[in-house]
Amino acid sequence: MLKGTIKPLLAATLLAVAPFSSFAADYTIRATANSNENDEDYDGLIVFKNYVEAASNGAITVELFIGTQLCSNGTECLQGVADGTIDVYISTSGGAAGIFPYVQVLDLPYLMADDRVAEHVLSSDFTRKMRSMALSDSGDAVRLMTIGNTGGWRNFANTKRRVAEPGDMAGLKIRTVVADLPQELVKALGASPTPIPWPELFTSFQTGVVEGSKNGITDIMGMKFPDAGLKYVTLDGHAYMGALWWMNNGKFMSMPEDTRQVVVDGFYALQQATFASPKRKSIQAYEDFVAGGGDLYVPTPSQKAAFKSAAAPVYDWFKANVSRGDEIFNALTDAVAEAEADISGSRSADIK
Repeated sequence: MLKGTIKPLLAATLLAVAPFSSFAADYTIRATANSNENDEDYDGLIVFKNYVEAASNGAITVELFIGTQLCSNGTECLQGVADGTIDVYISTSGGAAGIFPYVQVLDLPYLMADDRVAEHVLSSDFTRKMRSMALSDSGDAVRLMTIGNTGGWRNFANTKRRVAEPGDMAGLKIRTVVADLPQELVKALGASPTPIPWPELFTSFQTGVVEGSKNGITDIMGMKFPDAGLKYVTLDGHAYMGALWWMNNGKFMSMPEDTRQVVVDGFYALQQATFASPKRKSIQAYEDFVAGGGDLYVPTPSQKAAFKSAAAPVYDWFKANVSRGDEIFNALTDAVAEAEADISGSRSADIK
């Protein structure tokens, strides 16, 4: 009986999807990610495209541009979003910091304990608060649609020694982006921040220009950094690698409300895909790192607390030096407290 239903069901599915493909779309969304097709950003875009095109019954077409076809860096790409030459763009917090400096709040260390807390926070009014700030500061040109994940968690990795506590960081030359906040964090932990462009990092490890970095394991293995001498990873999980998905607000608001709802739901589906993708990919990445002779260290609770204590001055620096830093810091810490309370209540209910 089941076999007999497969072909009719498949035909019905194709009929449900196929009709809209032969008609011109009412709206075309040009979306770009400066990554590649092995990246969770691409996974998210594929889910978004599939959902939006199907749920709109062909009223929306999504065109994907992966890599640097439309723009090459955060500032340039966000300017494209503001100008309307790009409709959707995904950035890291560092990539958007030049225009919206307060998004670096996502890089503040040790504020969110795990995936469950981070996903709760980024699905809450905290993201709407950041959206409101970005709209205001861009003259209603750039809209933050959602925040997902792009690579799991940032951990400290290096070529020299196991890092079990903050004192082990002393003197290490750690690669950072140009943004101030990650440099302040590295300095607070006693290491030396060294801004290096991402494409130059492999060679910089080989030559000793830098001795460490703060990356997720999928980036470490994807870029083959162990081949350049990176042998020690400490799972301190100091920052969730947030992916900020931006859209031209004029394009979004030009759509009727029911169409905007489809786009919003599409970004929800995208967010869920990017939450899940790094978890799956990191399993094999960690196995490959250890199999290749890598040293993977998990700090004890007391060591993790020592890292957080050593990094605490960065919070004050952020609030004092980043435009609207105090405002967004309070929004994040309030959201974290609410998330932790909700999760604790759910856990208590679920184990009884």
